[in-house]
Amino acid sequence: LKNYSKLDSCYCILSVFLGKCFLYCNGLMDHVYVCQNMSSCSSWYKTPTHFSGTVDAFVKITRNEGLRSLWSGLPPTLVMAVPATVIYFTCYDQLRDFLRYSMGYQGDHIPLIAGGLARLGAVSVISPLELVRTKMQSRKLPYSELMVCIRSAVAQDGWLSLWRGWGPTVLRDVPFSALYWFNYELVKAQLCERYRAPQTSFTISFTAGAVSGAIAAILTLPFDVVKTRKQIQLGEMEALGVSAKNPSSTWNMMRNIWIDMGYRGLFAGFLPRVIKVAPACAVMISTYEFGKTFFQERNLNQARCGL
Repeated sequence: LKNYSKLDSCYCILSVFLGKCFLYCNGLMDHVYVCQNMSSCSSWYKTPTHFSGTVDAFVKITRNEGLRSLWSGLPPTLVMAVPATVIYFTCYDQLRDFLRYSMGYQGDHIPLIAGGLARLGAVSVISPLELVRTKMQSRKLPYSELMVCIRSAVAQDGWLSLWRGWGPTVLRDVPFSALYWFNYELVKAQLCERYRAPQTSFTISFTAGAVSGAIAAILTLPFDVVKTRKQIQLGEMEALGVSAKNPSSTWNMMRNIWIDMGYRGLFAGFLPRVIKVAPACAVMISTYEFGKTFFQERNLNQARCGL
């Protein structure tokens, strides 16, 4: 388990007493799968291959399971990622414009505040759904039994249990978003000034998104390590049938990692996370900026034609 973060974009495996818990990360979302016995998951899981690094993992997974396996788990990922992204980007734009134009605040700190608050709102809305989805995956329940799963979780641990894992998620995602938008707006403005661009082009937004995403990913990596361990801990408890009444706190978990492995443990998986996050941020923000510019120009043209 020590090197689990090194394979963040591949497979993370934890052996437990009554079965196995698998944490599968496909780049956007994390998926937990619990096997009560090896026979029930033999068709899905085979003896794990040893990976010596990120490139080696890509090669072996593609060779053994096919190229399409790198995109496995995409449908449930989109179910969660699309509404989360819609809430996140909409809130950021509205908060940034509100602080600048309605409140009259100016300065480079505006994107930092708006980005952090937007992510806080998105995480708070999506967190219960993500936890329920994780429980449904661990118990192999269909989406038609969504309400049954929610009632079961509330009856067992109360309403606040739906936000279990909210703390480490916020500690990772809110600083990430604040740093990301702060650096993105800064790099974008500098690139526009350097190349004398009247408005942001696809190339400029793509470059600024990749740079700011890489910086934010590196600085918030310790919180990502803790969040991954929390998810594995949840899967272990599900496999053992234990209720997570007193889960380890984020800071205790970070301290234990520091004691066991030093600072390297907190920054484990450095290369896979940067490789995953930087291009994802670049594609997402450049596509968003392109779409926003396209519809702004279209609305402007329609308004002119109307006049």
